[in-house]
Amino acid sequence: MLLVKDVEKSYKKGGLFSKEKQKVLHKVTLECRAGECLGIIGESGSGKSTLGRMILGVEKPDSGSVTLQELPTHLRKTRLGKISAVFQDYKSSINPFFTVKDAILEPLQVLGRKDIGDARLMDLLEKVDLPGNYLKKYPHELSGGEVQRVCIARAIATEPACILFDEAISSLDVSVQVQVLNLLKELKSNHDMSFIFITHDIQAAAYLCDRMIIFKDGQIEETVRTQDLGQVQSSYAKKLLESLLTI
Repeated sequence: MLLVKDVEKSYKKGGLFSKEKQKVLHKVTLECRAGECLGIIGESGSGKSTLGRMILGVEKPDSGSVTLQELPTHLRKTRLGKISAVFQDYKSSINPFFTVKDAILEPLQVLGRKDIGDARLMDLLEKVDLPGNYLKKYPHELSGGEVQRVCIARAIATEPACILFDEAISSLDVSVQVQVLNLLKELKSNHDMSFIFITHDIQAAAYLCDRMIIFKDGQIEETVRTQDLGQVQSSYAKKLLESLLTI
């Protein structure tokens, strides 16, 4: 289980010598249970990606804690192989000089696992609906959706307890978004791992997630089970739903 408790984060505001700070996260507390897909929904600038960096352990909170299986995520030994991420900018997520095989092997080699054969790699590609002969291809030879599928294959390669998706489908064409969402839904049902799905797209989150956190101005407005989405209480959550219905 991943637990975020009373997390706060501020960044320096203004010039180099400025002492003024802007608070981005305000006492954020949440949990993502084993095998659950938790959506974090918010508009640009709401602080959801900052929260994602705290969860990944890329940055430390000013106060509060983030733990995965009761260990702090900012410790390398905690997150190594146990938490993965798939980001919005798939083009910069993979070294352009790496083949697909190199890209998928990268996190495994960091864990010291050097005995991974092509059969295991082809199995990972099969899980994301890519043919085995893609192992020798380079990113520039693939479509955007295919590159993102490679990123997903790399993310599941270490069999992590949790995968964080930060706007992972927003740069893709709508038809490809649907394909990737179906893929994630299938992976979720066949693997014992948790997903954290950070997005501004409440419709995509509703399709994939078990629960959703409505996030605004660095704090949680409301947490709701997806099946109860129509019964949200906060005015902001109602506004998001109304905009979706209008579309």
